[in-house]
Amino acid sequence: MIRFLQPLLAAVLGLAVGLGVTWIAGENPWHVFQILARGSFGSADAVGMTLFYSTPLIFTGLSVAVAFHAGLFNIGAEGQLTMGALAAAAVGAIWPALPAPIAPVFAGMAAAAAGMAWGALPGWLRARRGSHEVINTIMLNFVAAGLASYVTVYLLKNPDSQNPETRPIGSGYLIHQFGMFGNAPVSLALPLALVVAGAVWVLLWRTSLGFEIRAVGQSEAVARTAGMDPGRIRIIAFSLAGGLAGLVGVCEVLGNAGKFRLGFSAEYGFLGIAVALLGRNHPAGVVAAALLFGALHNGTSALDLETDHVTRELSLVLQALVILFVSAEGLWAWMKNRRTATA
Repeated sequence: MIRFLQPLLAAVLGLAVGLGVTWIAGENPWHVFQILARGSFGSADAVGMTLFYSTPLIFTGLSVAVAFHAGLFNIGAEGQLTMGALAAAAVGAIWPALPAPIAPVFAGMAAAAAGMAWGALPGWLRARRGSHEVINTIMLNFVAAGLASYVTVYLLKNPDSQNPETRPIGSGYLIHQFGMFGNAPVSLALPLALVVAGAVWVLLWRTSLGFEIRAVGQSEAVARTAGMDPGRIRIIAFSLAGGLAGLVGVCEVLGNAGKFRLGFSAEYGFLGIAVALLGRNHPAGVVAAALLFGALHNGTSALDLETDHVTRELSLVLQALVILFVSAEGLWAWMKNRRTATA
C-alpha cells in the first residue's frame, strides 16, 4: 500500500518543505499557499490555465513512461514535441484551405508521425548499434531545435510578424476551445490527452505488444529466451514515445497559437520526466502528476506581485523537492520497515 501512497506523500512533503523555505526567506507560508491555491484554482480562468499547462505534460509524461516500461530513458521528448508542433504548423501553412474536420485530423497525424520518426531514430541506434539513448536523444534535441529554427525563419516565416514564427495555419485546422474557462485556451487537446492516456493503459496492460514492452524492460534476457526480439520492441516503444510527445503540437498549434513559435515550450519535454517519475509510469498517475505540475506552474505566476521575497521560480523549487522525495527510495524503505516492525 505504501508504494501507492508514496507519490502522494512525496507531493505533500515536497510542498511542505518548499513552503518552509518561503518562511526562511521571510514570507508567511500560509499566505504563499493561498496565493498558489488561488492562482491555480481560484477562478475559471485560473482552472483553465492550469488545465492548459497540464495538457502537454500529460503527453510528454506518457511519452517518458512508455519508454521507461521498455527499459529506455527518453530525454528527447523536447525534440520530439518540437518536431511534432513544427509538422502540424507546416501542414496547416502549406495546405491552408483544407476544411474541417479533415484538417485537424491530418495535422494531428502529421504531428504524431513527426514525433514517431524522431523517436524511432534513437530507438534504432540503441537496438541495432548499441548507442545509448540518453546521449542520442540529448543530441537530437539540439538538432530538432536547429531544424525548427531554419524552417521557421527561412522556409515558413510569417511575413506579417517580426517574431520567429511560421505563417498562420488555415482556419479549418483550429480545434474547439471551451468557453467555460474564460480566456484560457483549453481546447479539445485536453480530452484527447485523457483518451490517449486510456489508450496507453490498454496498450501496456491489455495487449500482447504491451506485455512484450514491459517484459523487455524488466528483463531483456528472459524476453529473448521467450522468443521476443528486444531490439524490435525497443524501436517500437521509442517510436510510440516520440509520437506521444509529438501530439503536444495539437495543444500548441491547433488549440492555441495557430502557428509554430520558436521557444513555445516551457520545457514540457524535460518536465515530462518528472511527471512520469511522480506518476510511477502509470497513465492515471501521469495525469494526476501533470495536473499537479500544471498547477504549480500556473499558481506561482502571481508570486512576483503579491510577495516581497519569493518569485515564481518557487515552482522550480517545489518541483525539485517533489522529485527528490519521490526518488528517496531509502526513506520509503525505512518507513516500510518501521511500519512492519511495529505491526
